[in-house]
Amino acid sequence: MNTSYETIIIGGGVIGNSIAYHLSERYREGVLVIDKKYPLSGTSGSTQAWVWVHNKTPSSYAEFSMYSAELYPYLSRKIGDVEYKRTGGLSPFFNEKDRDKAKRLAESYREIGIKIKVLSREEVIEKEPSINPNVAGATFSKIDGNVNPFRLADMYMRAAKKNGIEYSYYNEVIDIQKKNDQFIVFSKNGEYTCKNVILAGGTWSRELGKMVGVHIPVNQVRGQILVTEPLKPFINYTISGMRQANNGEVLIGYSMEEAGFNRSTTLDVMQETANMAMYYIPDLGKAKVVRAFSGIRAVPEDGLPIIGKVPSVENLYVATMHSGITLSPLVGTLMTELLVDGDTSLSIAPYSIERFK
Repeated sequence: MNTSYETIIIGGGVIGNSIAYHLSERYREGVLVIDKKYPLSGTSGSTQAWVWVHNKTPSSYAEFSMYSAELYPYLSRKIGDVEYKRTGGLSPFFNEKDRDKAKRLAESYREIGIKIKVLSREEVIEKEPSINPNVAGATFSKIDGNVNPFRLADMYMRAAKKNGIEYSYYNEVIDIQKKNDQFIVFSKNGEYTCKNVILAGGTWSRELGKMVGVHIPVNQVRGQILVTEPLKPFINYTISGMRQANNGEVLIGYSMEEAGFNRSTTLDVMQETANMAMYYIPDLGKAKVVRAFSGIRAVPEDGLPIIGKVPSVENLYVATMHSGITLSPLVGTLMTELLVDGDTSLSIAPYSIERFK
């Protein structure tokens, strides 16, 4: 069994897999991905999987997200169909007082080249006839959409493996040590040595960082989602809080709770989520909810991604964030540039871990 690698990526979610795949395009040997369970058993497999740009603040973060969303069509051509749909995104508001806030958002985005339209009530209903007729308006972005997260992670893995990337599943990392110019990664299934370590463990980033004496300020935030029975296509856009999947199911919910790693679903949040859905789309009151699930999001303390080198430990890198589905094509590209070329084509300085000092 090979135990010596150029680079070890810890974490097999969409971010870890995207980095592995993009690295495999530049060098095909010497990369190992270690996951404590199996890819998609964590955050990446329990998400609404929006590819979402608008409503993000500051506007520079929306711009960063836009660059990633723009990569999706090209990514699909390279690794295969990931069921990416650029549906356009609607973020409705039900109080006319919110229109000024929407206009300010659109203006701030216009300065960086992102087109956000503030829709009238009539324009919203024309686009989404099933929406609550009491809607006052909405912000709308053409670049928003969604993707099938299972196909996304699976296609990343298939393409990476085809290019020579190795994987080790159900293999929890229990310690990381640095000796001279090499890391020793201790796992339940053995020890590995490597030059570079990339911490892409998502919700477990804080714990992984402690192994190398680095504070990675990432918290766990639980989100609960309801899934309806398959319905005839009737939701045209990705809406803040819900989307209709290819098979007709409607995924609903955007709760945010501090519950550690507890992935339970709770009746009170399920009721709030169902009420929100019926308020937005009254016809959903006739639909049957067939299941509910929760996922634990990795959310850095300031809400923005943490990407790049860890200056205090040579050859240690971190890539952890909320919105990993949206950002995975770009983060995989930039992290590969950083490792192979020593620099990135797009500045990641605003997302350095150094900002928390």
